[in-house]
This record gives sequence, C-alpha cells and structure tokens, in this order.
Amino acid sequence: MAGTPQYIRNLNENLIMDALITQGTMSRADISRRTGLSKPTVSSAVEHLIERNLVKETGRADNAQGRKATLIQFNETAYYVCGVDIGATRIRIALSDLNGQIVAYAVYPPMERNQYVKSNAAIVKSSGEVKVEEEHVTTVPSDVPVLRVLHSYVDQLLQENRLQWSDLRCIGFGIPGVVLPVSGKISRIVDPLADMEQDFSRDALARAFPCDIMLDNDVNLAALGEYRKGAAKDSPLFIFFSIGAGTGSGIMVQGHLLHGLGGLTGEVAEMRMQDGRRLEDVLSADGLMQLAKRHCLNDPLSSDMQPELIFEATRNGEVWAIEIIKEYSQMIAWALRQMSTLLAPELIVLGGGIGGNGDVLLPLLRNAVAEQFPVQPQLICSDLGERAVVTGAVQVALQHTLMKLKLGTLEE
Repeated sequence: MAGTPQYIRNLNENLIMDALITQGTMSRADISRRTGLSKPTVSSAVEHLIERNLVKETGRADNAQGRKATLIQFNETAYYVCGVDIGATRIRIALSDLNGQIVAYAVYPPMERNQYVKSNAAIVKSSGEVKVEEEHVTTVPSDVPVLRVLHSYVDQLLQENRLQWSDLRCIGFGIPGVVLPVSGKISRIVDPLADMEQDFSRDALARAFPCDIMLDNDVNLAALGEYRKGAAKDSPLFIFFSIGAGTGSGIMVQGHLLHGLGGLTGEVAEMRMQDGRRLEDVLSADGLMQLAKRHCLNDPLSSDMQPELIFEATRNGEVWAIEIIKEYSQMIAWALRQMSTLLAPELIVLGGGIGGNGDVLLPLLRNAVAEQFPVQPQLICSDLGERAVVTGAVQVALQHTLMKLKLGTLEE
C-alpha cells in the first residue's frame, strides 16, 4: 500500500488530526502552516475527515481583516471509549470521549459469581463541578455469568449518557491478576476473584462485549494513568507501587509499560523479606493487621482494628500507632530500596488503599531514602487515588481507538 494515493491520503489526514488534537481549533490556513501541507491538500483532506465525522467546522475565526476563516476542530464526540477497573472490592467504570475527557464515572459492588447483584452506583458527571448521585438497581438471576452483570453496568452508563453501543469503540479492562500479554489469559488472580480467571480472560471479554477489548493488570494501568494524567506525568522512568489488599508495581520506561516474561514484570508480591516471608504477606492490609496485633496483644480492641484506624491514630499522635507505622514503613523502605537499586527510577509513586496515606508514610520513607538508599528517587503519592486504574484503562482504550482511526479501520 506504501506510496499509493490511499496511503498518502491517510498520512495527510493523520497529520491533520494530530495537529488538531494537539493544537485545538484551527483554520485551514493554520493547518497548512502547521503541517507543511499545501492548502488544496488540506482542503481535500479536511472534507474527507468531515465526511468521516472525525473533524467538524465550528464557526468563524476572529481575524481583523478580510474574509473570516472557517475554524476546524477534532470531533472528540465522534466515538467514545470506556475504562473498567475490576477490583476485588469495587467495580469502577469511566466513559471518555476521544480527547480523554471523562464524561461519566460510576462505582458498583464487586463481582459475585452466584448471587443476585444489586448496585448502588455513584454517578459522577465530569462535565462540570456538579456531582450527581443516583441509585441504580440491576438484578440478574444467579445462574447468569458475571460478565452479563458487568455488561449491564456498562450498558446502564451508556443509556444514562444517551449513547448506544455503536458509539463505544473500545473498552479497557484492569484486572487484579497476571495477564499473559500474547494470549490474554489470566495466570493468577487475587483471592476475592479466585476461580474467575477464565471469566475475565481477553477472549471471554471479547465475546461478551460488542466492541474492541484491551486487558491488562490493574497496577500496570494505574501506572499508565499516573503517567498520562497524574503524579508521574511524562516521567521517563518511574515505578507505581500499590499497597492495599495486595501489593504490586507498574514500571514505565519512556512512556512504555514493561510486561516481561509471562506478564510478570512488577509482581513484587513474590519478593522475599530478609526472614523469608513474601512481600505481599508483610505489606498487604492483612500483613499490617498482623503487625498491629503483635504490638497490641493486650488491647481488647485489637481484633477490631483496621488500617484506617491505625493511620488516623498516627495522625492524632497516639504512641502505639506511631510505633506500628514506623516498623511498617521500614519494611516498605526495604522493598523500595531493592527496586531502586535494580532500576534506578527517577520517581516512585505510592498508591492503593494503604499506599495512599502519604501524609503519614512519606516523611518516614523519605528519611529512609536519604539515609539508606544508594539510589535516591523522588517519592510522592498518587494524584488519581482510586481512579488511577480506571484512568489507565481509558488511556489504553483511547490509544487503541486513535490508532485504528488513523489506519482507517475503525469505521469499517
């Protein structure tokens, strides 16, 4: 196809789309100057892009003299993409236009294979600062596969935004498990979703949803989300380290996620502490609770303790909680030191339900970095919080969709 009129036209149209996405609204003359294409070539390409509904005319320019130029802009609402975070404790779904702007966001209960599902979803319209809370109920017979439930969640979000499935071109899914890069199968998954590996494989998702599917590990996608929209924006080499119900890391180099053999890059849960314990057994929420119980053996409230209580008590200056967090942060520092020595990242971003407590953890960890680390990366907390995974899922869906638009295959 190289050198054919169709190939050259695609190149020209891609140049124009890239310019409009980057620069925003421009006249045809502006596009010509920006891309170096001749004015007749720009006019012809723009007309074809208008036919494809990928660009649109938006009015007249404000030039001081002569005929007012017609302004052109990328049509961000030509199609939509979706990001889904299949979490162990929550399902988060975001709907985005082609500029990556989140237009709707919803939170649902986790997947349960053999139960009726009732969802109280918090819908957040992002077109302004106003948040609209609504209640939605979805009831599915117990013998319906979990993907039917997940499909109903996405369908609900589309309907609430007056969209059809034909408007949705790709869904990116984040899963708390190891995703094999080539096959899209899941080799391991967190305990709350145990035995559901086949349900959430890429092939199973592709059969359940009438659009393109992208699937990756949730922490990898959180790293991508922070790189594109959050705390690690455009960082050349950084680690996203998630600590919560489990532990994991996403590693990005020059804007690319590392997956490695079997998709296992960043699976730090399997690292071993000095005493032989798995890192995840020590640093996860359960590990923190075990540490707290050892510190509070004579406290009758220790059996009801939760991570949030320990962090809140630390903020309030309670000595018992401070001692727990000091010991806990030293174990986090040990893990970060190993990763830093190997990869020498410029930046480490902490995230997850526990890692997000940066006001408590970061001062202790930064002291450890200054005193103990041969390589001293900057330590910060996630900007995106609980939306990190779903933001990354939107980004992979968006990348895929824009690539297909440029290849001219999306509308076929």
